[in-house]
Amino acid sequence: MDVVSLQLSVNSKQHFFCNLKLTFTFIVSLLSSHFLFIMKSSSIIIPKKIFFGVLVILLVFIGSGLFAFIKRPAVTVFMPSTEVADSVYSIRVHPPVFPKEANFCGEDVPLQLPDIRERFDKELIINTYLQGSSLLNMKQTMRWFPIIEPILKKNGVPDDFKYLCIAESALQQVVSRAGASGFWQFMTETGKQYNLEINDEVDERYNVEAATEAACVYLKKSKDLLGSWTLAAAAYNCGTAGCSNFMEKQQQKNYYDLLLPEETMRYVFRILAIKEIYTHPKRYGFDLEASDFYPPYQYKT
Repeated sequence: MDVVSLQLSVNSKQHFFCNLKLTFTFIVSLLSSHFLFIMKSSSIIIPKKIFFGVLVILLVFIGSGLFAFIKRPAVTVFMPSTEVADSVYSIRVHPPVFPKEANFCGEDVPLQLPDIRERFDKELIINTYLQGSSLLNMKQTMRWFPIIEPILKKNGVPDDFKYLCIAESALQQVVSRAGASGFWQFMTETGKQYNLEINDEVDERYNVEAATEAACVYLKKSKDLLGSWTLAAAAYNCGTAGCSNFMEKQQQKNYYDLLLPEETMRYVFRILAIKEIYTHPKRYGFDLEASDFYPPYQYKT
């Protein structure tokens, strides 16, 4: 595997002072040469002490300029490299590990098909190299998964749907441009339809327990209608009715055989990638200790 190592200086001040020193050396050398030329061309007798003094100064500045040039901070691109100097930040870019098999809620993903493999690989690469976002989301899991997991289990919804929650909101109380809110991104009317209280004073879309209960009802209903948990996950993105219409028009019952809107085509694979990375974090470069995770909130009652 070809590995590209990019070695960059982390101290830009070194470049500034190096360039300043080179410029000053050039100016002094130029003035000294010009002084010697004028003195020689004007037939003025120059005392040896002055002549050799100016010459020594000239040589010192030329020498220091060359030394500064040789020792200037380097910006180099080379391959490969495993050495990291104290003042150098090394980045090694390589494709993430691709799993031999994958499943969502116990339903196998046909990774033997080239297009399925590539769609999954795309989401693995994106989520692996969004290190900042993935790391922050991962640190949030110890705070929120202990709340979400028991509710999923109680309602008979597979545990893998906790990763759908990350795909929807990154475990943040966000509001989308369309107006969907909370961890599970319910629209106002849909939330009310699934027994969430939403008015000017209360909005249970921001109540993690209540919203997870509502999501369970939605997912189970979608699964019963569409026939699989994978299609239920897809329906969470494009709607149960929309997904059902695509299935009817295309005469297909398998998510991986359907031609859906682009976002929905990526949606399940994004969830699969999140599940894979969060299940095997060290395999994908996320080395967290137990103390790195955010603890659950403590409430006063």
